[in-house]
Amino acid sequence: MKHVMLVEDEVELAQLVRDYLEAAGFEVSMFHDGQEAYDSFLQRKPSLMILDLMVPRMDGLTICRKVREQSDLPIIMVTARTEEIDRVLGLNMGADDYLCKPFSPKELVARVQAVLRRLERKAEPEESNLFRIDKAQQRIWYQQKSLSLTPTEFRLLELFLEHVGQVYSRAQLLDHINPDSFDVADRVIDSHIKNLRRKISDAAETGNRHEWVQAVYGVGYRFEYPED
Repeated sequence: MKHVMLVEDEVELAQLVRDYLEAAGFEVSMFHDGQEAYDSFLQRKPSLMILDLMVPRMDGLTICRKVREQSDLPIIMVTARTEEIDRVLGLNMGADDYLCKPFSPKELVARVQAVLRRLERKAEPEESNLFRIDKAQQRIWYQQKSLSLTPTEFRLLELFLEHVGQVYSRAQLLDHINPDSFDVADRVIDSHIKNLRRKISDAAETGNRHEWVQAVYGVGYRFEYPED
């Protein structure tokens, strides 16, 4: 049974989320205090942490940073602060996903399951073998098919393949492909992502059935393999 640590100071919300997680088959430990949650983490490592940004005594960003200093534990950050800078900051601190209040407990359970599936798939060698990167030639193959990529598309896909499941903001992606640019609108990334999706899907012959580069609402994009 997967153990989820739930760190949330809204007691009624925490109890509701706990009930949904337990109904989905998870073991849940619940904390309303950041310091107590971190102390418990040091004693017993969970499978995943759901972490509210605003909890007493030790805030969520501090917990996330301290956990990341010693563990790659999956973290889903939850907060009522909806500004994009807060989301990007949370992801830069090492959160694996981000959910803004109010949210559906069912959606949170689905996010938990998705993050854990991504973690499991990273250990499966057959998935990593789907793509092959040749950095010297600036080429990427899907199985035996060479993808016809522009230099920008190559840099984007290389980044995504090396960090499957990691969420990147448009600004982060723009800085990756063109670090010296100051005047380019970050929405130009959307056009590159659209072309990249099409080229991978054409090679994989999946058409529109799977979106390899997935949009994360209000934050940016992440790369995902198809589910079985």
